Amino acid sequence: MITVALAKGALLKDSVARFAAAGLDFSAVLDKNNRQLMVPTPCGRARALLVRNGDVPTYVAYGQAQLGVVGYDVLKEHQLPVAQLVDLGFGGCRMSVAVQESSGYTRAADLPPHCRVASKFTHCAREYFDALDLPVELVHLNGSVELGPITGMSEAIVDLVATGRTLRDNGLVAIEDLFQSTARLVGHPLSVRLDNGPLASIVEAIRAAGTPVGSSS
Repeated sequence: MITVALAKGALLKDSVARFAAAGLDFSAVLDKNNRQLMVPTPCGRARALLVRNGDVPTYVAYGQAQLGVVGYDVLKEHQLPVAQLVDLGFGGCRMSVAVQESSGYTRAADLPPHCRVASKFTHCAREYFDALDLPVELVHLNGSVELGPITGMSEAIVDLVATGRTLRDNGLVAIEDLFQSTARLVGHPLSVRLDNGPLASIVEAIRAAGTPVGSSS
């Protein structure tokens, strides 16, 4: 039986739709009354593990799931050995540096050396500021990082931005983007390499479902 790690939250509905295109019905996970964390398909070919977005690559890397759907931001942050198979295109957002609108900073390089930057994504932030050759003190927060600049604990934040409304509502503005993020289909490398057909057929069906009609790719 194929096991698929699906992220709870914003990516779940679109993830279920993509697997439906591959003949795997995970729609039961969308039932608000569902309390099961491991949900089989009616056909019995596969089962879904309902996990947090940040845990998807862990389950896949350790082989407890052969496939998974996760945001590219999580893959960049955790750097686990999973195979990126398909850019699914949904769940679009960007990883950005943001500051108080009144700060006067217009780009990341304007930040003073050794200033504090708050983020949930400290690996991504470190990599970015190292590339700028700008030494900063990273403060790891798990909750609302917007409070960093608001309270004066940090000069800036590095966080995911979708519509930008949360930033605007809190007097912040994005001044530079690190990268764009979308949902990715990932696989356990060994399972993909040793696959004798079932995984490949699912991956190709999911890839085809995201290809515009008339495309030659």
